[in-house]
Amino acid sequence: MNPLNIAIVGLGRLGKRHALNLQHRIPNAQITLACSPIKEERDWAQTHLSEHVRCTDNYDDVLNDDSIQAIVLVTPTTLHASQIIAAIATGKHVFCEKPLALNLDDCFKVEQAAAARPDLKVMIGFVRRFDPSYYDAWQAIQNNAIGEPFFIRSQTCDQLDPTGAFVKFAATSGGIFMDCSVHDIDLARWFLGNPQPVRAYATGVISHHPELAAIGDVDNGTATVEFDNGSMAQFYTSRTFAHGHDTHTEIIASHGNLHIGLGAHNNRVQYATAQGIGHTTTPDFFERFKEAFFLELDNFVHCVQHDLPLRLSLSDATQAARIGLGITTSLHTQAVFHF
Repeated sequence: MNPLNIAIVGLGRLGKRHALNLQHRIPNAQITLACSPIKEERDWAQTHLSEHVRCTDNYDDVLNDDSIQAIVLVTPTTLHASQIIAAIATGKHVFCEKPLALNLDDCFKVEQAAAARPDLKVMIGFVRRFDPSYYDAWQAIQNNAIGEPFFIRSQTCDQLDPTGAFVKFAATSGGIFMDCSVHDIDLARWFLGNPQPVRAYATGVISHHPELAAIGDVDNGTATVEFDNGSMAQFYTSRTFAHGHDTHTEIIASHGNLHIGLGAHNNRVQYATAQGIGHTTTPDFFERFKEAFFLELDNFVHCVQHDLPLRLSLSDATQAARIGLGITTSLHTQAVFHF
């Protein structure tokens, strides 16, 4: 089978990781076109990607290139929906980073466009579904290892960046819950059997970045969501952890519970010194899920080439956005949000 011809659009920190995985770790894929409006990113592509990769600063060049079979979008969230719809219109498969969009109308428009082209694969990058530990936990639940899950407690917590560099992107990210907790939201639906949300309440605090107040965001937030099957989920997210990146999920069920990522271990080495006993921690999200980033793109390419169903649907992405938007509304209004 010939390799899948792919254009990658957006070569920021995550875009570079996806590009290198596609080039070096996924033999059934090849990048033939790289697109970015930023010259430094195009320069990076010319230096680090194959000499056969062409570069452009115009997304229309990607859409109009008939040799491109699939597009990997690692672009600002505000562009996701329109770029996906345009790619579908030109007959290209799409992998796009999360979230699907920052409003439900755009989510539904993407679903409608994809439904009109069932021959195309359109996948949103909820990477934790491809992390080996999270997938093992999901399989354990399917095998009834701990009974029926009824409560999820999940967090996404980034290490403090004293420079506050992320703040310049915060205004267009949808807020901390849409940017960070959307992963936890997707996991909760996945582990709980895709229930419908009933109501949510969120609150937060600014502990390090006062400039977030001007855009109605926080740097630490918590939310509780109730679902129609009686189950619940609690989410915590932070941009100010001292020790490193700390992604952790607990699943509580009728006959036991599961923990994924407890302790934020970077490896299996434990130190015992005069200062105490401890271990090194995961420095960032990219390091924690580096294998999952590879596995999700590998799965996408495999499903495209063999016309197999994707592990998650666009409806899953829409529902994650729906819950994230409800939580964000609750944060802004300081009131319970009813779905």
